[in-house]
Amino acid sequence: MNHFIIISGCSGGGKSTLLAELWQRGYAVVEEPGRRIVQEQTRTGGQALPWLDMAAFLRRAIDVALDDHANAPRDSSQWVFFDRGLIDAAAALQELTGEPVLDTLGQKHRYHTHVFLAPPWPDIYVQDAERHHDMHAALDEFEQLQHTYPALGYVVSLLPKIGVAQRADFVLDTLAGR
Repeated sequence: MNHFIIISGCSGGGKSTLLAELWQRGYAVVEEPGRRIVQEQTRTGGQALPWLDMAAFLRRAIDVALDDHANAPRDSSQWVFFDRGLIDAAAALQELTGEPVLDTLGQKHRYHTHVFLAPPWPDIYVQDAERHHDMHAALDEFEQLQHTYPALGYVVSLLPKIGVAQRADFVLDTLAGR
């Protein structure tokens, strides 16, 4: 069984906070490729930023996600949680450019069949140095992901809008079949 779990969904929906809680509980966590790229590109003066060159940013996100997938811990007794990943980047690039990358990458590099999506949560949404887009763009992104994952054969659970500890319990209980 694949122990790579995707936590995806709406920007600003509490994914990173949930992943920090799972990390505190001793689980391996892979940080979001997009945030790492924005930080690196900002530090180095690069142009592969979503507000400067979205296609370059998404291609870089695919490369980072492929590397993350290849180098994540493979101990099959422990869940590894990914803050977004390959499918998010490939779906966005395909939507933007029409390049047919999603099916090939999405089938070749699989994650666990159960994916968790953070729904839009305007009460906690904030823009920051790495998230320039507004809530409308975040909603569009969420809608796309809500269709993309099932189309690739994944089972999607929406994360409830509850406290972070309860959200972590929900994820772990769902994975345990409770």
